[in-house]
Parts: sequence; C-alpha cells; structure tokens
Amino acid sequence: MGILDFLSGQFIDVIHWTDDTRDTMVWRFEREGHEIKYGAKLTVREGQSAVFVHEGQLADVFSPGLYLLETNNMPVMTSLQHWDHGFQSPFKSEIYFVNTTRFNNLKWGTKNPVICRDPEFGPVRIRAFGTYTTRVTDPARFLTEIVGTDGEFTMDEISFQIRNIIVQEFSRVIASAGIPVLDMAANTADLGKLIATEISATLESYGLSIPELYIENISLPPAVEEALDKRTSMGLAGDLGKFTQYSAAEAMTAAARNPDGGGMGAGLGMGMGMAMAQNMARPGPWGAAPQPAPQTQAPPPPPPVEHVWHTSEGGKTSGPFSKASMGRMVAEGTLKRDTYVWTPGQDGWKRAGEIVELAQLFTVLPPPPPAS
Repeated sequence: MGILDFLSGQFIDVIHWTDDTRDTMVWRFEREGHEIKYGAKLTVREGQSAVFVHEGQLADVFSPGLYLLETNNMPVMTSLQHWDHGFQSPFKSEIYFVNTTRFNNLKWGTKNPVICRDPEFGPVRIRAFGTYTTRVTDPARFLTEIVGTDGEFTMDEISFQIRNIIVQEFSRVIASAGIPVLDMAANTADLGKLIATEISATLESYGLSIPELYIENISLPPAVEEALDKRTSMGLAGDLGKFTQYSAAEAMTAAARNPDGGGMGAGLGMGMGMAMAQNMARPGPWGAAPQPAPQTQAPPPPPPVEHVWHTSEGGKTSGPFSKASMGRMVAEGTLKRDTYVWTPGQDGWKRAGEIVELAQLFTVLPPPPPAS
C-alpha cells in the first residue's frame, strides 16, 4: 500500500446513509476492515437511527443529528476502550443504520377460511384480507432480536412472520366476537383496531409496532354467497305468479324484435300469447262467465329471526343470550330495567327498559294466589 493510500485511509471519516430502495429496514456502513477513526463525523437523518456496535457489543444508539465520534460525547465507548490513537485504530467497530419511518401498504390475508359461529346462519367459514403499516420503535432490540449481523435487512424478510401473527389474532378475535357476518362490514374499523392492540405486545418484543391495520374485505365461501344471492333475488321478485307472467311477456317482446328468428320466433310468440289468453279467459264450470286464471300464491315469508342479546355491566360484556334466557335473568334479578343491552343491528347500547321487546319481560307478573 502506497503512502497516499495510507494517508487517505487515515483522514476523518464521514459516515451517513441515504436510502432509495423504500424497503430496506437496516443497512450496515461498510468500511475497510470495519475501522472507525477517532473523530469521525456521523450524520443521522430524520427517519433514521444509528446503532454503534463495538467489537461485537452494542455500544450506543444515535437519534437524528450530527455527531463527532469522540470520547467526550461517547461515554459508553469510553468505558469499553479508550480512543487515544490519532492515526491507528486498534479496534473494530460497526455502525448499523435503522430506518424508523413507516412501511406502508403491506398486505395480509387468510390462507384458509376461518370458522366462526354466526347467530343467524350458524357455523360459517369466512376469509379476510387487508393492509397494515409497521415501523421500528426500538432499534437496539430490533437489531439484537431480528437482524443480527445481516448487512442489509429488508421488509420482505419479516413481513411473512408479521402476516402470520395478524392472521392468528384475527381468527381468535372473529371467533369470539359474536358479530353476525352481515354486520361485519360495519365493524371493520373497530375490528382492525382491536387486532392491532392484541398483537402490539408480540411485536413490541421485536422492537416493532403497527400504527395502522385495515380490513378491506370479509367474504364468505362461493356456495354460501350464491345461496344469499338467491335469497335476495326471491325477496326482490315478490309475487312469483306475476313475475312469471312478466317474464313471459318479456320473452314475447324479445322474440318479436329478433329478425333472425323467422317463423320460429313468431310461432313461439303466438303460442305463448295464446296460452296466456286461454289462462286469462278460462270458462267457469257449467257455462258460467269466464274466470281469471288462478294466481299462484306467493310463498310465505321466512320466519322472523330471534334476536340474541349482549349485556354490559361494570365495564364487562356478556352474552349472547336468547330472549328466554333474558326472561330467566329478569326472574332471578340479574337483569334490570337500567341494564345496558345490545343486539346486532341496534345503534349502540340501550337500557333494557327502553326496548319494547325486553320491556315486556318486566311487566309479566304472576296471578294472585288462590284463596286459602
């Protein structure tokens, strides 16, 4: 090595990091022989932290700012080894830059359906997916627990583990929440906050946090969705007899407008028209006046869905309870008029005495006792 190379290696170092990859979480400053000179300048920008590792031991963590690596402002380094050599560094040191900004638009989702018990449909399987945001809150712990000696650690290396933690907590929260599937779309914001709170303790041990977690969609299996679509279509159709006549009239109109159908389209339209006319002008018995065609009766509406109730007392919730169970609770004195209750579809918690369906339970009194 020439004299110029030797002198250039002994000049004051300028240690800094500018990241343009958008997915790098930790980057190690590379120096020949890992020699950090006495008096080197360390620049830590906003959204970064610098972790100083001296001879394999974590020495200090630097927040954003400009630092001179001297013993005067590095008491931790002074206790490890004296820096009293101007042109020779008898030790090895490393500096890891940690990105403390938020990593946004990270994906999560359930690989397999989650089984939960719905108050209306019974056991159902659901899937969900969404996005989340994470950031490093404790650079020293993140370096020691996750990164190790990796010179360039990216978000992809830990995103799979975070997704597994989110899915595990989502499955547990959904299975125990008791929220009907049809009402989950209205509660995705609260569910996202609840899941983020539940996984915060686990991620804190990694030196990470999740500031935001979003549930974009909760879906049912295709067979269940098809059954729901049929049920919705039946509700929209109304009277099936009138709906059948309307469909026949539409088919006649379409056949008449089809020029390529020829005689077949015309014959089909005439046949359907004659059948409808015969149905509408069918003669009555014994030469009586023509009577209108019998109307197909609409199917009876589905039976009403029994409400299930949740109670709240002392900051704790219980349930769900059926109306019969609520009646027994009134008889036992554990449910009162001022007890707060909630049922799916209800706007917030209300007192039991304010709900007509439950107020009846408090007015049912036994008859007078028989005469002795």
